[in-house]
Amino acid sequence: MLQEVAALNFRHSRGKVGVPKQIVVDSDSASISRMVAKAGLKFPLVAKPKFIDGTANSHALSLAFNEVCLSELKPPLVLQEFINHGGVLFKVYIIGHIIKVARRFSLPDVCANEVNRTGVIPFPRVSCAAASADGADLDPNVKELPPMEMLESLSKELRSRLGLSLFNLDMIREGGKGSRFYVIDINYFPGYGKVPEYERVFTDFLVSLAERKHKFSISNFREPVPS
Repeated sequence: MLQEVAALNFRHSRGKVGVPKQIVVDSDSASISRMVAKAGLKFPLVAKPKFIDGTANSHALSLAFNEVCLSELKPPLVLQEFINHGGVLFKVYIIGHIIKVARRFSLPDVCANEVNRTGVIPFPRVSCAAASADGADLDPNVKELPPMEMLESLSKELRSRLGLSLFNLDMIREGGKGSRFYVIDINYFPGYGKVPEYERVFTDFLVSLAERKHKFSISNFREPVPS
């Protein structure tokens, strides 16, 4: 699904949206260093499990700071370039044509001198388990939500490409400010329990589906021709 975002090369008057460079590693740990070098990935790298099975471990993240610690990682996994983003990510929930955005605390920024750290640093299920950042005292640039006009245009494109009406994007802003955004994850049919007024929003979505189906049935109805 992230490949669809990358293929869009999405540009809007309010911002640009891309995907961090990444690779999928299916083979043994000994080959990771060679694959990273071949793909030209830059450290630090976020390591994500390739398969999601509902367990806590399947959502755990690790941060690899340099080539030395790559052998500690256990495939199959996805390696994605880490981009500093002010320690905040945006959960963008798409429910049909409706969009809701929530702030979440994320991985902290990495300083230049930290790249020389050794070992792999594990993190829990960041985007879901992290506390809400909506009421936090944040830098105004970091706190600012992605422009809604941009999100509406992006979600319309992705609904068409993915064939989905219920999904969410994990989005970050490069450097915690500016108009360069990255989608770091996509989840289809996610949990909407933390979405403000989700009961009303979800009900409105289901009603709109029923209404569209009814209108389609009416428009395709043909009176029987008398014999």
